[in-house]
Amino acid sequence: MQILLGIAVVLVGYLVGSIPFGLIIVKLGTGKDLRRVESGRTGGTNAMRAAGIWAGVGTAVLDFLKGAGAVWLANALVPDLIWIKILAPVAAVFGHNYSIFLAEKNEKGYLRLRGGAGGAPTVGGSLGLWAPSVLIILPAGVVLLFLLGYASVTTMSVALLSSIIFAIRAIVLGKPWEYIFYGLIAEVIVMWSLRPNIKRLIQGNERLVGLRAWLNKKSSAKKTTYTSVSSPHP
Repeated sequence: MQILLGIAVVLVGYLVGSIPFGLIIVKLGTGKDLRRVESGRTGGTNAMRAAGIWAGVGTAVLDFLKGAGAVWLANALVPDLIWIKILAPVAAVFGHNYSIFLAEKNEKGYLRLRGGAGGAPTVGGSLGLWAPSVLIILPAGVVLLFLLGYASVTTMSVALLSSIIFAIRAIVLGKPWEYIFYGLIAEVIVMWSLRPNIKRLIQGNERLVGLRAWLNKKSSAKKTTYTSVSSPHP
């Protein structure tokens, strides 16, 4: 009975994870279809591009709660099944990235599931498994985003940070080592979803944000001004 209940919890985690909050928020606020904006993803970053910072923040918070809520549900219904506590938030991340509610055919006629990149629900799952983890993951993510300037790298880093935190916690405090696998599995899902971004990172043309984007913009403005001043008038 517990196993069947556990499977149901994982399925609910996937279904809740599949709810495209970003698509809904942007549609209600602006009438835009978020799937047709920039990256086409339904997470907070693209919602912010489409409808402003508050749409992005609202989307991120709700996506964050997908992962956390999946763990809370597992704790409430099957507290003794540790792998369900891990697989439920993993299912939420998978649902967020590959939503059953966003199924469509691609240009070749094959069915595909669309969604986000998985950063917010991954952090939410970490919070559900051990709340203090977000006190490390969130500041580290902000610093990485600000200094490196790549949202995709920041997204990929949060799952890896989760595994590192849970590994240290297991070694030092003797806490469940199984939690390490939460971050590792989530990392695989996130990296698979970000394959186009990884390709652009390798090619050197991934979109910059944060400090590096500002510095590049400032540098380009200076070059433009210099060229304009130094060019002879006809």
